[in-house]
Amino acid sequence: MNERSGEPGILLAALPPTPGQRRLALAIVLALLVAFVVMLPFARMELAPLNSFVPTIQMALLINDLFTSALLFAQFSVARERAILVLAGGYLFTALITIPHALTFPGAFAPTGLLGAGSQTSAWLYIFWHAGLPVAVIVYASLKESDPGAGPLQGSRRTIVASIAAVIALVAGLTWLAIDGEDLLPRMLPDATNVTLWGQYLTGLLVLLGVVALVLLWLRRRSVLDLWLMVVLCAYLPEVAITAFLAAPRFSLGYYVSRIFSLVTASVVLIVLLSQTTALYTRLARSILVQRREREGQAIAIDAITASIAHEVKQPLTAIVANAHAGLNWLGHASPDLDEVRAALAQIVNVGLHAGRVIESTRSIFRKDGRRRVPLDINELINDILVLDRTDLQNHRVSLRVELSERLPRVTADRVQLQQVLLNLIINAVEAMDSVSDRARVLTVRSEFCRPDGVLVWIEDSGPGLGANDREHIFEAFFTTKANGTGMGLAICRSIVESHRGRIWASPSAAGGTVFQFTLPAAGSGDD
Repeated sequence: MNERSGEPGILLAALPPTPGQRRLALAIVLALLVAFVVMLPFARMELAPLNSFVPTIQMALLINDLFTSALLFAQFSVARERAILVLAGGYLFTALITIPHALTFPGAFAPTGLLGAGSQTSAWLYIFWHAGLPVAVIVYASLKESDPGAGPLQGSRRTIVASIAAVIALVAGLTWLAIDGEDLLPRMLPDATNVTLWGQYLTGLLVLLGVVALVLLWLRRRSVLDLWLMVVLCAYLPEVAITAFLAAPRFSLGYYVSRIFSLVTASVVLIVLLSQTTALYTRLARSILVQRREREGQAIAIDAITASIAHEVKQPLTAIVANAHAGLNWLGHASPDLDEVRAALAQIVNVGLHAGRVIESTRSIFRKDGRRRVPLDINELINDILVLDRTDLQNHRVSLRVELSERLPRVTADRVQLQQVLLNLIINAVEAMDSVSDRARVLTVRSEFCRPDGVLVWIEDSGPGLGANDREHIFEAFFTTKANGTGMGLAICRSIVESHRGRIWASPSAAGGTVFQFTLPAAGSGDD
């Protein structure tokens, strides 16, 4: 992302460095400084010539700088800022020019180098090579501030291709100049191991370029990329300083150490870019996993809502069918009992209206909406539900025992939702007693005062009861002990009761069945 757009940056060129990154950068710079200081007294100490050392280091530098350039071009394809494009081109230049430098280096592949190189070719290619990075950094730092209001470049692919072609042409031109135009250039090496005064001046110019680049970055540092480019320059400066001021000859300790510093220079930004890419990939992977979990959660929620609607509508539909059958049976008698028919039809109307209210209130169960809650008499609600479920009790041959305490406080609740809780618990109790044949099927419904300020409702059956493990999971969504159950009824009951600041639980009854109990705070109480 681009800082100019006002969006948070995710690229190195826009992301601000963290305190930890600053501390790490400082530690690396201090380590480089210590290594340089320790090496100084021994810089001109002659070591054994190791001609394979140069092509080995050059190959590592080529690979590192090519990868760094590719990652910076990738950053440019997103941000499309000229500064990043120039920096990517600079790293590509330093990568490509190591190829002719290694090929023309005396003793690396041939005694006098390949490509028809002269005695000064590799030295001048060294100057061109080491001028590329500080010049690119200077242009990068200048472009960041010179036109901050400029929009991003268009056609990034064509721009990248054109930049690569320009860098290749530049490398080819400088290589030609160092080989065929050697006589036009000042001599830098009087022999195979020493450096002339011109060589020291030119390498001193490289030091000056590095210092200018470092100062510009320090004054205009804004991002993680700026921070690590400063570390790169702190590794670059000792390398060129060894050649410029110590006049360390080839194959001396200073010569070998300077090449090690060049490897550090080529590796720092690459490592940071790779680590950032890995971090971004990790964040992307986590984001995808979170999105998947959200989609799965949405699917589960949709399943839960669908199951709850099916569960809640099934009960009134069953009651409608049962009352319709009862009405038809009364009409089928030789002398139809119109009063019973009328009562059955009235029950069908009441149950149908209740089904409509159930559907209307399903959304509010999951929304926990409290706008429809009013003070209610819990005993009145219980009696209404028992009248509504009268036919079901008769069909299952269940005796009803009602023990309602008088003068209970009112509760603030959604009438339809609380009716759903009572109806669910009563129907579950009735169905639980279907398998009972050795004792009476008794449903006990009780209400009483609950201290300190609330009401307690009991729904007790004389069925086979629940196992200890079932009681622990009975209120979980999709958990059911019924062959054809949806596992949503008791989960909905718990959701409704808890949304009313109450509590619901199950326990074994003295008669061997199960007792479902729930509490609700009284209207106007502190828990309401």
